[in-house]
Amino acid sequence: MKKLLVVLLAFITTVSAFAGGKKDQAGSTLDQIKKAGVLTIGTEGTYPPYSYHNEADELVGYDVDIAKAIAAKLGVKAQFIESHWDSLIIGLDTQHWQVVINQVGITPQRQEKYDFTTPYTYTRGALIVRSDDTSISAFDDLAGKKSAQTVTSNWAQLAQRYGAELVGTDGFNQSIDLVLSGRADATINDDVAFYDYLKQHPNNAAKIAALSDDVSVNGVILSKNQPELLAAINTALDELYKAGIIKEISMKYFNQDISVASK
Repeated sequence: MKKLLVVLLAFITTVSAFAGGKKDQAGSTLDQIKKAGVLTIGTEGTYPPYSYHNEADELVGYDVDIAKAIAAKLGVKAQFIESHWDSLIIGLDTQHWQVVINQVGITPQRQEKYDFTTPYTYTRGALIVRSDDTSISAFDDLAGKKSAQTVTSNWAQLAQRYGAELVGTDGFNQSIDLVLSGRADATINDDVAFYDYLKQHPNNAAKIAALSDDVSVNGVILSKNQPELLAAINTALDELYKAGIIKEISMKYFNQDISVASK
């Protein structure tokens, strides 16, 4: 029996050492990214001016430029994988991509399961209605109304907090369309996204009824237990801030710096 026990212990030790060796060989996520030369990024591609396709069908936008700058700091290329908003964070769980850079709000609920970098965007919520709507002039007026939202977004939570019934959408443009067509009474989104929408659609029939007092704080989101990758992206963001590159990207799309808390 003693001999059998010794053999079993030796076998377990060998297997454990082999497994540990394989883990060490695989390295951290950051090591894998640098070895592959690619950082995979989940983004919508339908959310101007953050992540969208221009007339030449190129993926562009504030978040896209930020992502490319971060990847460059890591010494790799940015590889974008486009998906609907509601599947972006889930894609981290299924390892479809390594980070999401798509105006993801930093909330206590998300921080329980995921890690966030330091913020790179600060925006306020805009309550958007049809231009001829006089029934909604404040967030309190949302009670009993229909608000078109991507259902897992911060803005959907805000709408529900004021008693609105959610009408699920795939993104901001669809939300606006539902409001203009009368299938929803309102939508909430960040103020700078709506100002950009106004530039693209100057004759639209929507308006801002109110702005929230709360500020949405957004960062890069990634799965937990990847301290090296989190630290590397935070270092990259810090260097980009100090070099004025993030401010430059912000001014390019918004004519203001949305990367600071007070604008």
